[in-house]
Amino acid sequence: MNATHHPRGLPRRALSAAIVALPALWLGARAQAPAARRATPAQTEGPFYPVALPADSDNDLLHNGTLTYAAAEPTWVDGSVTDLDGRPLAGALVEIWQCDEHGHYHHPGDGDRADRAFQGFGKVAVDAQGRYRFRTIRPVAYSGRTPHIHVKVKLGARELLTTQLYVAGAPGNARDFLWSRLSEDARATVTVPFERAADGWKASFPIYVAA
Repeated sequence: MNATHHPRGLPRRALSAAIVALPALWLGARAQAPAARRATPAQTEGPFYPVALPADSDNDLLHNGTLTYAAAEPTWVDGSVTDLDGRPLAGALVEIWQCDEHGHYHHPGDGDRADRAFQGFGKVAVDAQGRYRFRTIRPVAYSGRTPHIHVKVKLGARELLTTQLYVAGAPGNARDFLWSRLSEDARATVTVPFERAADGWKASFPIYVAA
């Protein structure tokens, strides 16, 4: 055996250099703290949160009881609910509500004019990884508002967050009185791309809560 080599074939000089370098590499990795998560900004609940929750309140807004809503663009909206350290928020409930394709809500304040086949409101408990998913429609604009979906996060009896989800690139965003009040960083957390999918559209909305 060559005396200038480590029994496993690595030259002793190279091995010594690697051992010396390891602490520096390890400390460097530790020094790189994970990117800070920005809490999803709260926004107004608006006037059209249901007065009474509908009998059909599952995560499929395209089916209201025995009725099927096929008049708009179907969309999957999914995401996760975590704290600012990225831990799933076990037990969280996510609610969404929005108008139908003609801009009407299931609400007496809007004349209860929404299409009866559109559920308009849904809720779902997150899974063990904090994930949620809804089947709904691509949001539309109506008088004074850019396309949006209302979102609420609850944990037991507590309401942790109420916010709104916006469509990236929607022409009405800059004119919307709520979206335009947000800082650029805050807008980035609630404005997401809606992309074409095999069965309509899809959008992913991660929610970060300071819980």
